[in-house]
Amino acid sequence: MESKNKTVVKSMAILNLFLTNSKLSFNEIVQLSGIPKTSVYRMLMSLEEMGFLDKDQDGKYSLGLLFLQFGNLVADRLDIRQVALPIMHELHDEVGEAVNLIVQDGNDAIYIEKLDTKQPVRLYTAIGRRTPLYAGACSRVILAFLPHSEQEQYIEQIELKPIASGTITEKEKLRLILEETQKTGYTFSRSELENYTSAIAAPIFNAKGQVIAGISIAGLEVNYQHDRVPQLIEKVKGAAEKISRKFGYSGKHVM
Repeated sequence: MESKNKTVVKSMAILNLFLTNSKLSFNEIVQLSGIPKTSVYRMLMSLEEMGFLDKDQDGKYSLGLLFLQFGNLVADRLDIRQVALPIMHELHDEVGEAVNLIVQDGNDAIYIEKLDTKQPVRLYTAIGRRTPLYAGACSRVILAFLPHSEQEQYIEQIELKPIASGTITEKEKLRLILEETQKTGYTFSRSELENYTSAIAAPIFNAKGQVIAGISIAGLEVNYQHDRVPQLIEKVKGAAEKISRKFGYSGKHVM
């Protein structure tokens, strides 16, 4: 932390407030950040001047269009997204459920692409949403196919916190599910990130056999009953295999 510029760190603390707030007043920023008013004022002036923040006629701040430009650049440069999207559309048309594409980011997974369910009730997912690797099918399928040493190191250090009624909170149970996922090539979740929802996910591999992403379908739990699940599993695994093949995957993954 000592090597980091304090002004930059404080500026990031201000910008991070807008991850959960669309608009904030000057006083709200001061209160939420805990940074002195004079420092907040100077940083807001600079952030607004550089295009990172916009201020409306009511004096409230929001993220500037510069973030949209950066966001589009990042999305466009993610090859996995460009390759996967047509196949995600195919899967979406076939099953009518939400389709998500997730990659690993440290101890978390992050949504980099999504197609909403065709059902009237929408799930809470958004591009940029982060979830812990142990929770939810799409996140956990990445964890299941990480090299064993990385996987075990993660399990040892992480605290399994409950997020919804079905979140896995026992490490031995998590290990058993990860082993089963390695055998079957998919994982299934019920009420792990949101109550009354289910998801089925499969891993995406590169030419070296390394897991690089996960693809899932997700929807209301009532749509994932026993008679329909086997067909959905095959659809998701098929989509994951198609994407993997485009990255040169030969069928052998690294564990």
